[in-house]
Order: sequence, then C-alpha cells, then structure tokens
Amino acid sequence: MTYMSNDAIRRAPIPPAPGGGISFACLLTILFIGLKLGGVVSWSWWWVLSPLWIGYAIALAVVAICLLWAAFL
Repeated sequence: MTYMSNDAIRRAPIPPAPGGGISFACLLTILFIGLKLGGVVSWSWWWVLSPLWIGYAIALAVVAICLLWAAFL
C-alpha cells in the first residue's frame, strides 16, 4: 500500500462535482435564442425563453394540485 506525502495531497487535483454541467433546458434556450436572432423563427420572446420558466410552471401546478387535493380531503 502506498501513501501520499502531505505535499502530494495538497497538489492533487480536486475532482469535479458530479452532476455539474449544462442542463437540457439551458441548451434548448441557447438554441432557441440563436434561431430567433438568426431570423429562422419568428416566435415571441416568451416562447424563445420558455425552457427557462416552463419547469417552474409545472412545479407550481403540481404544488397547487397537491394543496387543492389536501384541502378537499
């Protein structure tokens, strides 16, 4: 079994955190912005930026349904 010295431990690179990176929604938003600025689509900016807010809207709808469900039980 080999042991690392204190200097080697201090100089050892820190591995990246798991799950780091760009999400699918961010990639889709970048694609939509590029299409809008390139004149390929003539969508409203609300729809171009929708991948950023659609997840929050779905989560809010789920919370509202759960609260309504709990209120009527």
